[in-house]
Amino acid sequence: MPLRIGARASALARWQAEWVAALLRKQGVKFEFVPISTSGDQRDEIIGSIGGQGVFTKEIQRALLDDRIDLAVHSMKDLPTTAVDGLTLAAVPERGPSGDVLVSADGATLDELPTAARVGTGSPRRRAQLLRHRRDLTMMDIRGNVETRLRKLRDGQFDAVVLAEAGLQRLGLAERITQRLPSAIMLPSPGQGALAVEARADDASTLRLAAALDHVGDHAAVLAERTLLLELKGGCLAPVAALGRVEEERLTLVGRVLDLRGERMIEAAGQSSPDAAEALGARVAAELLRSGAGELIRSARETE
Repeated sequence: MPLRIGARASALARWQAEWVAALLRKQGVKFEFVPISTSGDQRDEIIGSIGGQGVFTKEIQRALLDDRIDLAVHSMKDLPTTAVDGLTLAAVPERGPSGDVLVSADGATLDELPTAARVGTGSPRRRAQLLRHRRDLTMMDIRGNVETRLRKLRDGQFDAVVLAEAGLQRLGLAERITQRLPSAIMLPSPGQGALAVEARADDASTLRLAAALDHVGDHAAVLAERTLLLELKGGCLAPVAALGRVEEERLTLVGRVLDLRGERMIEAAGQSSPDAAEALGARVAAELLRSGAGELIRSARETE
């Protein structure tokens, strides 16, 4: 019986699921792709207005629990930090690019965009960091998959849009990138660029197969980022950014919290061994909270 792999039905989700399937195929595993429509796919609103966390994962997780699929593939940043009983994060494959990029209509970089340029993003994190760098920008909400956002840019609704580099790379659209935004300006969302391979906690055979996909360093980095987000109780609606990296057997984590207008920013960083990723995430989150991050997060939620 083939392994049933469930994921969203979008082009990017299909690419991600097939990429994971290709890794499993090297182990001699036969598979079947099961597309699943989620509440986030069925609504044409900004994520914050339809509930935020879990809108792209709940139906897929339910399919896992109901034994309609054996393995789920999510974009890591879509996966809520609160665990679901009966499910486990079985693997974090090697991470793609973690950063954000600018795609502009006329090839202008962020600093070259005209005064009051219209920039499309549905992310409070991106919006706040862009405004911190350039107060004059006109930030506009945008909804839809990568292709839809690029079409809206092409149709003249925006002067530029900000997207995750990993999504453009995976869809073969890297040539559309105008500028890779440096982390000093735009720190990514926790888990951005990484995939989450989820399975039932009691499915030993599937867990063994998935374990071969795991990238230890990237798993540690993502675990630290997600622990920071969990400790901050930031969810996906607050301007919270984080990036972990493992270099020379040391895990470094940088966390950043802003107010929605980018007027205030708090940043903290720390290091640990990779096997202490959760403790590092909690420690950096505690430092952010001591510096006032909780107030910024509460303010963002009230405003949204």
